[in-house]
Amino acid sequence: MQQASTAVPAGPGAVTTVRQPELLLADYHFDVPLDHKAPEGELIRLYAREVVAAGKSAAERERLPWLLYLQGGPGCGADRPVGRSGWLDRALDEYRVLLLDQRGTGRSTPANRQTLPLRGGPGEQAAYLSHFRADAIVRDCELIRHRLMGDRPWTVLGQSFGGFCAVSYLTHAPEGLDAVLLAGGLPAIDPGTDADAVYRTAYPRMERKTLAHYARYPRDADTVRALVRHLTDHEEVLTDGTRLTVPALQQLGFLLGSGDGSHRLHYLLEDAFVPTADGPRLSDAFREQAAAVLSRAATPLYSLLLESTYAQDGRATDWAAERVRAEFPAFDAGKAVAEDRPALLTGETVHPWMLDTHAALRPLARTAELLAARTGWGPLYDTERLARNTVPVAAVIYHDDLYVETEHSLATARAIRGLRTWVTDEFEHDGIRAGGRRVLDRLLRLARDGRG
Repeated sequence: MQQASTAVPAGPGAVTTVRQPELLLADYHFDVPLDHKAPEGELIRLYAREVVAAGKSAAERERLPWLLYLQGGPGCGADRPVGRSGWLDRALDEYRVLLLDQRGTGRSTPANRQTLPLRGGPGEQAAYLSHFRADAIVRDCELIRHRLMGDRPWTVLGQSFGGFCAVSYLTHAPEGLDAVLLAGGLPAIDPGTDADAVYRTAYPRMERKTLAHYARYPRDADTVRALVRHLTDHEEVLTDGTRLTVPALQQLGFLLGSGDGSHRLHYLLEDAFVPTADGPRLSDAFREQAAAVLSRAATPLYSLLLESTYAQDGRATDWAAERVRAEFPAFDAGKAVAEDRPALLTGETVHPWMLDTHAALRPLARTAELLAARTGWGPLYDTERLARNTVPVAAVIYHDDLYVETEHSLATARAIRGLRTWVTDEFEHDGIRAGGRRVLDRLLRLARDGRG
């Protein structure tokens, strides 16, 4: 078992600086408590990358305010920039940007099938991962802020799950915030809106998105039906070792949450079959591309912790997406094909069968089961404190977001004092990337208008 470090939390340590075209990048490492309620206990190491526009002097860089970027997920490391583009291009006009790998992701003490056995067995692993939710990430950010800036506040940009973390930040440490910018990241904050409620709104969105895709590409409905028939009778394994079952196939609907996702899905399905000596089989091109969409090798925490992001009432999530799916029989792909109906796709859901089909999750199956059964999850948001909020907050809400229910986001926007919204159907969930500079500029202007 890994030995715990109990040293005093360290500052950023030695900073390594490199140059890219138009960018100056610096690597930072921070030691923080695993459990912020036990600050003298075990430490974990976090990684963050500072990004500054090239051409600025050291004095100019020091005068720039900080913008902290919190990535979507859970379980995803921060963006790795190559040159100046997108939202980062706009941010660098006036900020030095910190791209944080949230705990367990990227280079921040990664938690995966290779590293988690160092903690011990599944029980120890689940207990360890119980400290990897938004409230702990916020406490990490506060320690980092103090070490970089002292008492000065910073601006936080949260994309998707990063926005959930930013709203938790408004609850737990608003004094650290100069402004908050949310991109598709307004969570349901009412404790009564649990994981079950989240998925009861999600499945109808998935159905709409699937049918809209088939309306755009009618032959894809036939291809998916053919794939369902094929997978019912044949064992197929993707290039990463994942078994492609019918429910796993349906998860290719994950692509429909991005602006170009419908087109990417269509091109993927175009290459589904190839003739062989044994009859039609899945093409290697399809198997490789499907693996890239479905794999959780790089982001296992997404599957292990996604449902816990909706848990703040003390109850176990108990595989909410799987239980709620039973309330929507239209998602039974085998029955749909037998009745010559379109086979519906799914998206932002995790299921217990993934622990067997997905190669990277098999070693973590018991750990995932313990997390799904875990009770006592504490509150992530304080609705009374958010109702008294004084931090400027701006949020872009995507009108028919596959991953975040619009009505939940609007209800939260009304519950956070002073929050200003931009509701649009111009972008999907990845709008901060697709809209880049324009989206961030609009959020910054909304937040500044809110100061008045």
